[in-house]
Amino acid sequence: MADIKPLKDAYSLILEAIDVGVYKPGDRLVESELAERFGVSRTPIREALQRLETQSLLTRDGRSLIVASLDHNQLAELYVVRSELEGLAARLAARHATDEEVRLLRTMVEEDAKLKDDPQALSRANRRFHKQIHLASHNRYLVQQLDLVHRSMALLASTSISVAGRGERTLEEHSTIVEAIAAGDGDAAYKALKEHISQAFETRLRQDSIAVERFSL
Repeated sequence: MADIKPLKDAYSLILEAIDVGVYKPGDRLVESELAERFGVSRTPIREALQRLETQSLLTRDGRSLIVASLDHNQLAELYVVRSELEGLAARLAARHATDEEVRLLRTMVEEDAKLKDDPQALSRANRRFHKQIHLASHNRYLVQQLDLVHRSMALLASTSISVAGRGERTLEEHSTIVEAIAAGDGDAAYKALKEHISQAFETRLRQDSIAVERFSL
């Protein structure tokens, strides 16, 4: 019974470390080093690593566990699923969001504008914004599926928001989504959020193509 809390903590801590880039795709995770870093015993660390491997967030490299990476096809597949599920969340939020939830979304957009020159902080705020839309859908099964999708997004080594001008456009797109939700226009909310994801995906593809070009020089 004593290991239940450490297991949960170890899993959450490792997942968060991957999400914020402490561990990037290809990095090797060692039980003893993780136990020392997070101040827990090796047993919950081992069980957390097994869980992350089952979820395909970690993969085997010989006998070692490393943070998984997404190839082009996996990335495209992930964005297709994300686009549809996020669009559905926005559509449902337009139907079911409370006045308080709409005000919170508007406040988020206003406050996040202060972060437009800090890509990492804006990226974290972006995740919070999307999570709030998921919750505003008032559909627990959709929220669960989106949690799985966003867990896989942690395997992306960089944020598309870091591209020049993308942060400001992200905030404009967020505002359009919120106003559609506020108006109760499910079709417009769905379209706006899918377009938002499409723009993010296109930006990421452009990032990747530039990185490949530089590597080949």
